[in-house]
Amino acid sequence: MLDNGKISSFQFVVLTTLFTIGSAILIIPSILAAESKQDAPIAVLLSIGLGMFIIMVYIALANLFPDMSLVEIIDHLLGKWIGSMVSLTFIFFLFYNASALLTFIGNFLTTQLMPETPIESIMILFMIVVIMGIRLGLEVISRSAEILFFGFLFLFIILVIFISPQIDWKNMQPVFESGIKPITLTIVYFLSFTFIPLVTLLMIFPAHVNKLTNARKGFFIGSLIGGTILLIIVLLSILVLGPNQTARNLYPSYVLAEKIKIGNFIQRIEVIIAVMWIISLFFKMTLYLYGSIIGFAQILKLKNYRFLTLPFGMIMIPATMVFHPNVVHIQTFDTKTWPLYGITFGLLLPLLLLVVAVIRKKIFK
Repeated sequence: MLDNGKISSFQFVVLTTLFTIGSAILIIPSILAAESKQDAPIAVLLSIGLGMFIIMVYIALANLFPDMSLVEIIDHLLGKWIGSMVSLTFIFFLFYNASALLTFIGNFLTTQLMPETPIESIMILFMIVVIMGIRLGLEVISRSAEILFFGFLFLFIILVIFISPQIDWKNMQPVFESGIKPITLTIVYFLSFTFIPLVTLLMIFPAHVNKLTNARKGFFIGSLIGGTILLIIVLLSILVLGPNQTARNLYPSYVLAEKIKIGNFIQRIEVIIAVMWIISLFFKMTLYLYGSIIGFAQILKLKNYRFLTLPFGMIMIPATMVFHPNVVHIQTFDTKTWPLYGITFGLLLPLLLLVVAVIRKKIFK
């Protein structure tokens, strides 16, 4: 095992929650509202139910190989050559997602908070922190998440309380106006940004979690908490901003926080949502890159993964410019390409591995 670190069940719940939220807390309300308007919260509620089925698939696969990561499971089930090729595509999937999140953090900070700062310097500084976390190992990452998670929840509660007086329930009317097709597409979008990327956690689950039984429950609990927080964010965006304004804004939850104004002394505290987003995005990006580095080291049969962190980090900076050259490209990719790309590796691949494992088990019997 390249990383001998073990994390507790609670730490796994925290990582699952923050990973589920990730970048979605800032961008998902806009994508969903553009498709199904005021019916977006209903679609999110249905998505959470379907998301539990996806988690069941992941747990079923992990139960068959409790001491292996997903890359090792692929190699074991598909053989050396085919398994290695599929593993490399999965590793690229993780690396690509990490680079996309780095693009998000650079674009957000340069457009909303620090417009005069070069985007490259922001990416480099953020990348340095991510590399430091990966080199220190999974236990340090998990303990950091455990500490920051309580701050995340505190800021979320403040946001909900302060924005609640501006809720207008008329923005939810009429119900089911958009129809079945837009709601279905909204469900696909939400799943592809929240529950389907959780396949990344199969690189650490359950091999690096102390108690397997509690870890299974933690997978469900963490994803459910993350989905519920996103449901509240989407609901508040629709109720306060309205479906049209939510769809028009690139970062509607950030605009939502700008609306907070209590008296003449509590206002302009949109930094709350920025800090929440940076916390969740940091851990999601770290786990993406950690999974890609660990998987690459496992393919090469290396005994130590840490010397790979710097090359991977150095490659990622220019890769972000190539993968997503501008904001328009990101938006087009998120709505047109990403759902199919995510479903391929986040749902179809685990289902294929599960079917192959069951067939092989019956043949050997």
